[in-house]
Amino acid sequence: MLVDINVYIHDKQTKPEAGTNRPNEMTKDRTPVHMPLTRSNRFNAKEQQTDMLELGVCYYPEQWPRAKWEEDARRMVELGLAWVRIGEFAWAKIEPRSGEFHWEWLDEAIEVLGNAGLKVILGTPTAAPPKWLIDRYPDILPVDVKGVVRKFGARRHYCFSSRRYRIEAARISQAMAERYGNNAFVHAWQTDNEYGDHDTIYSYSDEALRAFREWLAERYGMVEELNRAWGTAFWAMNYLSFDEVELPNNLVEEPSPTHIVDYIRFSSDQVKSFNKAQVDIIRKHSPGRPVTHNFMSQNTDFDHYKVGEDIDIASWDVYPMGGLLNGRLSSEDKGRYLRVGDPDQPAFNHDLYRAVGNGRVWVMEQQPGPVNWASHNQSPADGMVRLWTWLAYAHGVDMVSYFRWRQVPFAQEQFHAGLLLPNSEADQGYLEVAQVAEEMKRLPKGERREKAKLAILLDYNSRWATRALPQGRTYLASQIALDWYSTVARFGVDVDIIGQHSDLEGYQLVLAPDLVIPDQAFVQNLAASGAKVLFGPRSGSKTEDMHIPEGLPPGPLASLIDVSVARVESLPEFHAESVLYGNETYPAGVWRETVRTRESVLATFEGDYRNGAPALVGNDKARYLATAARGEFLSKVIGDALGWASVEALADLGDLRITRRGKLTFAFNYGKTAVDVPAAAGATFHVGGRRLDPVDVAIWTE
Repeated sequence: MLVDINVYIHDKQTKPEAGTNRPNEMTKDRTPVHMPLTRSNRFNAKEQQTDMLELGVCYYPEQWPRAKWEEDARRMVELGLAWVRIGEFAWAKIEPRSGEFHWEWLDEAIEVLGNAGLKVILGTPTAAPPKWLIDRYPDILPVDVKGVVRKFGARRHYCFSSRRYRIEAARISQAMAERYGNNAFVHAWQTDNEYGDHDTIYSYSDEALRAFREWLAERYGMVEELNRAWGTAFWAMNYLSFDEVELPNNLVEEPSPTHIVDYIRFSSDQVKSFNKAQVDIIRKHSPGRPVTHNFMSQNTDFDHYKVGEDIDIASWDVYPMGGLLNGRLSSEDKGRYLRVGDPDQPAFNHDLYRAVGNGRVWVMEQQPGPVNWASHNQSPADGMVRLWTWLAYAHGVDMVSYFRWRQVPFAQEQFHAGLLLPNSEADQGYLEVAQVAEEMKRLPKGERREKAKLAILLDYNSRWATRALPQGRTYLASQIALDWYSTVARFGVDVDIIGQHSDLEGYQLVLAPDLVIPDQAFVQNLAASGAKVLFGPRSGSKTEDMHIPEGLPPGPLASLIDVSVARVESLPEFHAESVLYGNETYPAGVWRETVRTRESVLATFEGDYRNGAPALVGNDKARYLATAARGEFLSKVIGDALGWASVEALADLGDLRITRRGKLTFAFNYGKTAVDVPAAAGATFHVGGRRLDPVDVAIWTE
């Protein structure tokens, strides 16, 4: 049962003054305006869509002398910035002691920025609760998987299940919303900051245990149903009551996979309810202003679609260099892309968060130079900040905000680049932003990203299933999905990322790389749609309870394709198996399935183990791939699927990427040599030209 945070009042809270209506002067009437929470109070995304890309920056007035603020604001506007995010780490400055609010500095900062012509995004500061609050309520702190309390001294030091922290987070959010909800300079709100950063979704605290037991009781109703779902007859794990259930950590061996997945589902629901509480408060006191949250790249610890249901715009933080060396690429490709990043990881996430935001997506933090937190922190090539900015716009992003305005000379992130050096000189990122701001003036306005002909399915429930039951260390679902996306991108085909809840109308081809737990409703919608579908391995291999389907995998997907999976195996990377597809032989993947089928066999496994067994089968509606294909084999499979579904595609583009926004076509060169872009003879180039240098952008209409 969730606590009603609105019935609690901090025992030393002082009522904040209501918001001010500037830009002219502060109003005398400071009575807060309370409006009922209705749909009319919500931000209207369609009415507020921008005609052209807008630029912004993350700024921390509390970290700089007051004397710098006007000059900083003036330079931001001169650079071409329209938005500025502030406040998301300022709780200790706003409320240095319990109930003692210091609003004057924030009032003044908002006024300075607003009077300069900037639109303020105000962040709730709940990602960094102050020391006095932790000392007063130490049970706010999260507990890691080993049972160790994660202490104060950094950020994100709270447990989503802490009842006390939910009260305090609501209290500070309400204080800010009441004060600034109707401030004419505050144009948008951000809740918290980067849910899941530093592995902070999962907590193993007493509060998490209490909330998990309540969640299980609500989900299952009777403990006997939990025992059935979790398979507790195995290893004599039966429970007599929900109060006997523990969290899935510090066990002798792995817990039931259903125990793990239920704990992840519970933790995801905790994030959603925590975020929604802040959204509801903001909408009550700041009607008509959009609310966003800045998600992270490649984080599947919680269901982003569900959190996205409660916000107006999805935003995310783009750091293409940070995870490059630990990512999916080969050692050779990591070297080739060392200073440009994975060509497809940012695009994948732009498309994902466009879906999470129901068509509205921002970049809240764009990498402007080297970062400080990765295993290696190389500088991006000159021109990449510009390229990443245009890439975002091409994939439907309406606003790109850079992190940060000025490199900070102290604390944990002092090596993290900003648009300015610590001495306020312009850094490389500043120069590239200025170039983008000038180039924006050449583009036609009002172009919107259109629905693609091809969709790739990303399902969080399925990701959690493979995490709980990986069946080997070499099968990486996140790598497989990005490989499929990257393969499509090399054919110059636009992509929509979808969930099982998404509308399938208009899609000619749906790719499902890892649909482990299909919803029956999705299967029915897919059957009724005009789309063809390519399923990857492990599709339909588990029920909602994490059981093998009664009729063998792919479970309900068998209504679309006559396949049954009798055996699965994961293989070491050094073990080479082959697949015969057409007249060519390709390396097989690290995952292999033994399938029975009456469908057409399109490819077969070759070698000394079950030679000739089906590797790819299909009919007119669906195809099933029985191995974790990569490289040339995956390119052949997806390339043929594009033709099968009549999706227009280009020849393999190599290091070139092509995408479209309305009538605009964009080309991005991630390679080391110049290339010609595939523009029609009469194309009008707005940025760049037909010959595209490395780390360069071309934009044209035909």
